[in-house]
Amino acid sequence: MSLVVVKVGGNASFDEHVVALVDELSAEHDVVVVHGAGPQISEEMGRRGLPVQFVDGRRVTCVEALEIVRESYAAVNERLRRTLGPGVVGLFGDEIGLRATHVPELGLVGEAVPSCPAAVVDALAAGLVPVIAPLARGHLGPLNVNADDAATALAVGLGAERIVFVSDVPGVLYEGAVVPSIAAGDAHRLLETGELTGGMVPKLQAAVAAAKEGVRAEIGATVVFA
Repeated sequence: MSLVVVKVGGNASFDEHVVALVDELSAEHDVVVVHGAGPQISEEMGRRGLPVQFVDGRRVTCVEALEIVRESYAAVNERLRRTLGPGVVGLFGDEIGLRATHVPELGLVGEAVPSCPAAVVDALAAGLVPVIAPLARGHLGPLNVNADDAATALAVGLGAERIVFVSDVPGVLYEGAVVPSIAAGDAHRLLETGELTGGMVPKLQAAVAAAKEGVRAEIGATVVFA
């Protein structure tokens, strides 16, 4: 069967939609779920007195923060596995060989590169839905990776047909309206203008990267194409 990668945030309010989406897709496709844990990480960092800082939607991550990142991903991964029910398997990207190049100016942060982890291939062959936490393996150890980037890296590496970014907005917004479709070149220009901020920046960057590699990319109701 063809493969669809679904990227979801860590917010529990997405769970009902994710269950329905995975159930729908699983009828005709293999499905891989990649999740974040942004709200949980920020809350715990604040509780422990660590600064919460982002650069273009990517979290600056020190050693102490990386510990919180792993704990938060573990909690979200477990919750999603319980919610999705039987037939899923939880995986951590750094443990299964998701690879990334180090971005030292952001601390222990990596930029994910296309990867085809054997553990994911084996899980799909067994009829399971892998639910993946987006840590990655760098040359010096584990790295925090933006979940949107990780989802695209896996979609490209695994040869996915489609990647779906589940977001708390209905799609890419321009001048107050959802854009039904956007070409990669136009998306790049929109990113350069600085009109987009926060989490939409890495999301659209990831969608553009996927589209350029031949993967149909959707952010809500917006289709990003090469």
